[in-house]
Amino acid sequence: MATRILIVEDEASIAVPFARMLEREGFETTVEGTAAGALQAARTERPDLVLLDLALPDGDGRDVCRTLRGESQVPVIMLTARGTETDRVVGLEIGADDYVVKPFSGVEVIARIRAVLRRASAAAPGGGPIRIRELEIDLSARRVALAGAELDLSRKEFDLLAELVRHAGEVVRREDLMSRVWDENWFGSTKTLDVHIGWLRRKLGDATYIDTVRGVGFRFSAPAEGAP
Repeated sequence: MATRILIVEDEASIAVPFARMLEREGFETTVEGTAAGALQAARTERPDLVLLDLALPDGDGRDVCRTLRGESQVPVIMLTARGTETDRVVGLEIGADDYVVKPFSGVEVIARIRAVLRRASAAAPGGGPIRIRELEIDLSARRVALAGAELDLSRKEFDLLAELVRHAGEVVRREDLMSRVWDENWFGSTKTLDVHIGWLRRKLGDATYIDTVRGVGFRFSAPAEGAP
């Protein structure tokens, strides 16, 4: 079955030729030009990835991203003319998997689509739950429980925790976490990583689960039985 891409872009001069390019690459596409249409299509068609413009006639694409992230784990790549580092960090912090600035190369976006899909696929390996003290992590079901209570983690929070757990007891470099969890082509500040580590620590209720190795990266403090 072909990978389904939902393109949310109100400018037909961009959306239509880009959809045709994706179809030539073997993807199935659906084009929506509004925030309302995007949410409806995401719910009914269940795309494998969403390309989301931020400037929509009936709303802000960031609000669409927040809603999508609250309802599913579908990967989201934001397309926008706003290209400051702050804009990019905000986009990633609300749940986007990548951020592409207009004007963009179709070849580049297709490469990013494939990279995001690879990361999404790799983030859900099989195997039984991993138990570490009071923490239980089910990688295949993407669920985390602490002392029997399920934690509400965002997609990125889960992916970050899973990456640290896979390397429990080892120091994982900041650059490697950004590459594996966010974007292998990431350039610039890693501020968003610190933000997500802070959120994870608060939700875990115990900062000793994640150690900071100053100037290098982070280490999950306990070895995980059965970790891949």
